[in-house]
Amino acid sequence: MNTVELTCIGCPLGCNVTVKTEGERIISVSGNTCPRGESYARKEVTDPTRIVTTTMRVKGGARSRVACKTASDIPKGKIFEVMREIASAQAEAPVRLGDVLIVNVADTGVDVTATSSVAASDPQ
Repeated sequence: MNTVELTCIGCPLGCNVTVKTEGERIISVSGNTCPRGESYARKEVTDPTRIVTTTMRVKGGARSRVACKTASDIPKGKIFEVMREIASAQAEAPVRLGDVLIVNVADTGVDVTATSSVAASDPQ
């Protein structure tokens, strides 16, 4: 039997959760004070995912970068591949909050969306 200790990020309490596993099977989850803790721990042990937040370059914008994030969580093992794809991409100004900047980033089925806006630069 294996034991995994986690700090839950499902709510502000930050409970210390213990997950006991046998092979691929979860035997027990303890230490959580709310149902989100058990759900988080089970997912973290079997299929960890994350939302990626970063910035992307902008061409012709009043600012050179725009804040962005994955529209939903992606497999944790794909984070570096997602970041490489975002780093190599460039948005065209103007960019509006909510614009899809990359469709299906790193073949995850998840889009990258703008979380801020960047106006086009004034022509000189």
